[in-house]
Amino acid sequence: MSVDPFESRNAFLHLPRAELEAYQLTRLNELLKEILPQNDYYRNKFGCSTLRLDELSQWQEFPLSSKTDWLSNEEDGVAVHHTYRGEKAQALYHRYHRTSGTHGRPMVIQDTKEDWGWWTNTWQYVLDACQIESRDRILMAFSFGPFIGFWSAHDACLKRDCLVIPSGGMSTVARLDMIRTASPTVLFATPSYALHLAQAARERGQSLENSSIRIVFVAGEPGGSIPSVRKQIEQSFGATVMDHAGATEIGPWGFGASDGSGLHIIESEFIAEFLPIENRNGLGVNEDYRELVLTSLGRVGAPVLRYRTGDIVCPRFDSHSGVNFVQLEGGILGRADDMFVVRGVNLFPSSIEAILGQFASVRNFRINLAKQGALDEVSLELDVDSDQVSAIEEALQVQLGLRIGVQVVSPGSLPALDGKAKRVRRLG
Repeated sequence: MSVDPFESRNAFLHLPRAELEAYQLTRLNELLKEILPQNDYYRNKFGCSTLRLDELSQWQEFPLSSKTDWLSNEEDGVAVHHTYRGEKAQALYHRYHRTSGTHGRPMVIQDTKEDWGWWTNTWQYVLDACQIESRDRILMAFSFGPFIGFWSAHDACLKRDCLVIPSGGMSTVARLDMIRTASPTVLFATPSYALHLAQAARERGQSLENSSIRIVFVAGEPGGSIPSVRKQIEQSFGATVMDHAGATEIGPWGFGASDGSGLHIIESEFIAEFLPIENRNGLGVNEDYRELVLTSLGRVGAPVLRYRTGDIVCPRFDSHSGVNFVQLEGGILGRADDMFVVRGVNLFPSSIEAILGQFASVRNFRINLAKQGALDEVSLELDVDSDQVSAIEEALQVQLGLRIGVQVVSPGSLPALDGKAKRVRRLG
């Protein structure tokens, strides 16, 4: 099948699964042919320097990788799975980004010009889903630095001939003024920061419901596919919310379903696999939950082959809104290392966030997690009006089947970040 992967995006959305998998197999074999002879990490891991698969199902027989596997002991922190080394690396790598590694150790990911082109081209699927056009004015409410999300989104929007308004290093008040004066039509932010912007606007007497913003594009955290959180953001801005998922080490792998019910994996550029979730403490886990494993088909300089993302998802393969790419119901439900067991109930932070999102008075929150023997105990710190506490505690108990302690904190005492919000604090 000779279809250009980017000029024919719409065709890929509607491919029957058999044709899509045949295309994935062709791309995968081309990628393996290019990287295995020169990539020490994968050559050693797979035990071969050449490999050609006859069926896509054979891919499941090869070893998995994880972020822990990729961490380097070298001072520069460059992940060990990169294809090029030495002088060749100096000549070919042109993009430098960094993500947090296991236990906070930073991990450096580098991209060639060709790989960066793949990044920004793959982003076009996401922008298509958002119906972003060249006439749009994009306000990026992210910090600068080695965070890849801002830079890849920035360059992808420029490729679409949009006007891009960076706001890295600006305060929330300055960004609100930018919304008023620069008239952006699209806001890019994390879900928690979008809600923080809306709260700050209300406190200043500024209405965002009638602003120029027609789309709030959210990424970096669960929220865009959580109905209660999505509804809060849409009502606060009088705009449509669109979700997205990606990672520095993987690429921009998902876009939101048009009705907000979940995420579609961009299967023309990624092979998705779904691992069963291991039981914890002998207790069962929802049988629909899976850990997402991804293979990137267009990244040669930092290849992603059978990578355990750590994201917990619920895959659905029935066609949704005419899109044949697999859908993750409810988006990313949580992280494998964030799942906790409270009195026999499996919980993710997103489950609690979905309930708190039903209360517009919740300005910010933090989940405190502590061990009591073999099990977890959870409590909440809420920046909320005190007269709402009883209703919130009741909603938590009714919807989760658990009594969770709630502590009201002083307004503004919990951090509001324009990057990924750290919602879970582990105590002891």
